[in-house]
Amino acid sequence: MLATFKAIRIDKAEKGTTVVLTQFDEAELMEGDVTVRVEWSTLNYKDGLAVTGKAPVVRRFPMIAGIDFAGSVEASSHLAWKAGDKVICNGWGMGETHLGAYAEKARVKGDWLVRLPDGISARDAMAIGTAGYTAMLSVLALEKHGLTPDKGPIVVTGAAGGVGSVAIAVLSKLGWHVIASTGRVSESGYLKDLGASEVIDRNELSGPAKPLAKERWAGGIDSVGSTTLANLLSMTKYGGAVAACGLAAGMDLPSSVAPFILRGVSLLGIESVMCPISLRKAAWARLASDLDRGKLAEITHEIGLDGVIAAGAKILAGEVRGRIVVKIL
Repeated sequence: MLATFKAIRIDKAEKGTTVVLTQFDEAELMEGDVTVRVEWSTLNYKDGLAVTGKAPVVRRFPMIAGIDFAGSVEASSHLAWKAGDKVICNGWGMGETHLGAYAEKARVKGDWLVRLPDGISARDAMAIGTAGYTAMLSVLALEKHGLTPDKGPIVVTGAAGGVGSVAIAVLSKLGWHVIASTGRVSESGYLKDLGASEVIDRNELSGPAKPLAKERWAGGIDSVGSTTLANLLSMTKYGGAVAACGLAAGMDLPSSVAPFILRGVSLLGIESVMCPISLRKAAWARLASDLDRGKLAEITHEIGLDGVIAAGAKILAGEVRGRIVVKIL
């Protein structure tokens, strides 16, 4: 039992925030009915924003950064969980309003937890992380809309990033013709190894969007936003849909209603932080069956807690390919 434990702590400073790997007192943990020994975490774009202070992601101080963890239940007063259970936690405000995952211990609400699926290790779960779980939520939304591989190609933006990499691997296994859009065309080999059939330069989607452009794809998964998303919509085929799950290029959407009212295109919003537990379970079950574990291993590399802060700056600079797992214990 740890009275103190290692954690990445963020504090408010006179100008911005301070971030340091230090000892954290268990007495400072927030309320929750399950205490977890955290074994693995991961690095997402939002984690990069938090540890660098580049955006006001953190809304409580002190804060332990990290929005994802996988580990073992240490103690529980929640009826669904007992000591030794293997669990995953994504989102719910961790690393923002609730003390997060970059620590050897976490205390959360049992209702936030998903049981680690059979066949997925704790490390694999964090190689997937919120990025991969969001990618699967996007796939589920497109399927619910009625899109199938016979309807035409599907485009994935930010293709070399975490969401994009997992989305390509999953979609290709499901039989889709995947078009990968990236600002790093030098990664074409990597993207084709994941299953992309074509790779296009993101510049094709970076200019001002026409109300309607030539129809190119049945659907898309977009983690970029802004002009990129506007172009995606203008190029989507009649009755198609785009799942929007990120804003790496900005929150604006310089588009028009033309794709929606002249082609019947749908814009599907993907929200992962407060997503209902039933949909989380469905997404993780599909990840267990539809994500090639070999491809997951190829897109993943490992760091320790002491490497998180530096890696956070790299992910914001677009210098991270695929997924990073963080070994905690």
